[in-house]
Amino acid sequence: MAKRGRTGALVALALGAAAVWVAKDIPRQMGGKSKGDRLARVLASPQYSGGKFHNTVPAAEVTPASMPRLAAAALRDREARHPRLPIPVVAPMPGLDAEGLHVTWYGHSSALVEIEGRRVLLDPVWSERCSPSRLSGPKRLHEPPVALRDLPPLDAVLISHDHYDHLDMETIQNLVDLQAAPFLVPLGVGAHLERWGVPATRIIELDWNERAKVAGLEFIATAARHFSGRGFTRDETLWTSWVINGPTRKAFYSGDTGYFPGFAEVGREHGPFDVTLIQVGAYGDAWPDIHMIPEDGVATHVDVQGGLMIPVHWATFNLALHEWPEPANRAWAEAKARDVRLAIPRPGERVDVDNPPAVDGWWQQIA
Repeated sequence: MAKRGRTGALVALALGAAAVWVAKDIPRQMGGKSKGDRLARVLASPQYSGGKFHNTVPAAEVTPASMPRLAAAALRDREARHPRLPIPVVAPMPGLDAEGLHVTWYGHSSALVEIEGRRVLLDPVWSERCSPSRLSGPKRLHEPPVALRDLPPLDAVLISHDHYDHLDMETIQNLVDLQAAPFLVPLGVGAHLERWGVPATRIIELDWNERAKVAGLEFIATAARHFSGRGFTRDETLWTSWVINGPTRKAFYSGDTGYFPGFAEVGREHGPFDVTLIQVGAYGDAWPDIHMIPEDGVATHVDVQGGLMIPVHWATFNLALHEWPEPANRAWAEAKARDVRLAIPRPGERVDVDNPPAVDGWWQQIA
């Protein structure tokens, strides 16, 4: 009886600790609300009206009526949404070419762009889950190729929007301590960062078509077709794609987006680009306007006048119903059909944009 009592007490203590963690941590995960000068900028944005941000081309939302069907589908064919063998992770190669352009994809949409002697980190997510909870939500299919503490010195960190698979509280908090780089974010997202302890002096918030210069690079926030939100409200913060201009080299990152004519405008105004990082995964028939299918990803690369295309937003988290290798397979087939230069690196593999590795179908060998 005494042993049973001690066990019960330990279980109760564990449940109590978990309840305290949930009550404290999950509200912090949801971020902050814009106030003061930040709110004034939000209210003045051409993209903002009626209490929320809007796309230039309206995007259909997942309807409540479709949720039971999607939930049932998620229970079927689960094996196909996971690789059969471990995902090969490459230890990143150190180095910095003062005149070159390299991209290291860490998985999902996290990547390092080394452009003419400067380093830019995109949408860093190092946590085990992309979720407000450490106990539930989509779990990583592979480890991060490098520990955060082992990243080289960064010059800027770019955030495309505030969804959990792109903006990770724990990663941001660690980067504040480990790095000195500023965070460039869409309007409203700065409120999340400030709540998590990022100094206001290290936050640069931009509306679409606004620019900032950091460490000799020019960053331009450009339009995307998506949505935002970490809690029970949507679209109170902006989403964006990014243009990265070095002295002579250019990179484009799509962020999360549906296909729309705005990318052709980006190409006319800011292209051509030496390299693009384009979202190709986590698409579905129930949300066709907010995540591109791979063929639309290739079309976006063509629209922005890209040189080398690197597909992102696949392989690391299961966020949709398609089979795990499908985004890479379809992107590869479409790139060949449209004569697009393509690189599909393993997580952690450093790509020299001027001399990229041949596509070898590595993901097909483990699917």
